[in-house]
Amino acid sequence: MQKIFERKYLKKLLFTATLLPTLLLASYQGVLRDLNSSAPIANAVISDSTIRTKSDANGSFFLDSNESIYHVKAYGYRPFSFKNDLNATAIYLRPIKVKALYLTFWGASNNSKTLKNILNIIDRTEANAVVVDVKNEYGSTSFWTGFEQANSYGAHKNRTNRDIKKFIRTMKEHDIYTIARIVTFKDEIQASHNPDYAIKKESNNTIWRNHDKMAWVDPFDKRARDYTISIAEEAAKVGYDEINFDYIRFPAKKGLCYSKECNEGTRVKAITKFLDEAQKRLQKYGVFISVDTYGNICWSKDDNGIGQKVASLAKHADYLCPMLYPSGFSSGSFYFKHPSEHPYEVVYRSIKKIQDTIPSNRVRPWLQYFRDYTIRRKAYKKEEVQAQIRASEDIGANGWMLWSPSSKYNINYLLK
Repeated sequence: MQKIFERKYLKKLLFTATLLPTLLLASYQGVLRDLNSSAPIANAVISDSTIRTKSDANGSFFLDSNESIYHVKAYGYRPFSFKNDLNATAIYLRPIKVKALYLTFWGASNNSKTLKNILNIIDRTEANAVVVDVKNEYGSTSFWTGFEQANSYGAHKNRTNRDIKKFIRTMKEHDIYTIARIVTFKDEIQASHNPDYAIKKESNNTIWRNHDKMAWVDPFDKRARDYTISIAEEAAKVGYDEINFDYIRFPAKKGLCYSKECNEGTRVKAITKFLDEAQKRLQKYGVFISVDTYGNICWSKDDNGIGQKVASLAKHADYLCPMLYPSGFSSGSFYFKHPSEHPYEVVYRSIKKIQDTIPSNRVRPWLQYFRDYTIRRKAYKKEEVQAQIRASEDIGANGWMLWSPSSKYNINYLLK
């Protein structure tokens, strides 16, 4: 009941903030403030569909626009949209540290037990967000989208959510921050229908598939980039707060054929180009953009052969989400024979390593919620989960995201 009361109060306070009908021709000015402290919010991005500006040190901004709807994005706050017929002397943004639970493609049904369990956990713990599969590794979409190309391939046939409006409404009723996970260049459906820009084997020029028999599309090809961004737009249209791009990389495999010469420079440029294009097309929806990366991106100087570098990703993505699973680091990492037995140190030191490139409040790590898969087979229970969460908090990250492949979580692990 306490959470429900607080949500209603915050909602009322947000929309009754001192709003004055003083429209200034084709421009708009206001001041951004923190809802809890009333402190000014600097460096927030205010935009329409094409124009962007930033708030100054006092939280003040001026947007010269002929459009009717504007969006505000500030790191550490929920996204906010408003119409230009209300010129706010003060616009209050709600701060949030995203603490997300992964919800599988199959669990995203409105009637699934998995969803009900997650809603119960979020209502009773510090968790406040979900990461939902909108496009999975196979290329299937979890709901019917308005993107005709994907629908013509049958991407919607295995959809698990038949009423996406109801789903988003349920999320908002529980005050849940929603993140749409979209697998980017790993896409069996798209690749099999477009062999001309599927990644191929150099040896015989046939479509290459990795160990799980999934094909990939060529990141150099604009058609591949446009396809994923179109699905991201569909997620933004229905009301997701954030678009999370996963597999936003080249395969870590040699002997493959691309439409362009594949080296570190061209790979990094292709991934950066995708994010630049996504940012421009998604701007009119006011959604945040995050990218998933391998955990070792925090420690590598090169692109690991996949086109991902912290500096290049930070230029176009709002949040960086490295998969800092302790089991994913090899023996000897962090000077530990078995990194999986040191979950706090793995998370803390990895984020600390990249602070000079991207501030910690723009990093939101994926944390391990599954048994160690190395020879040690260590169970990850409350102690290990809480150690990773504590490391994220101590280093000043923008929250965390828990990866459970089955989306099953123990509520006791998340109680303070």
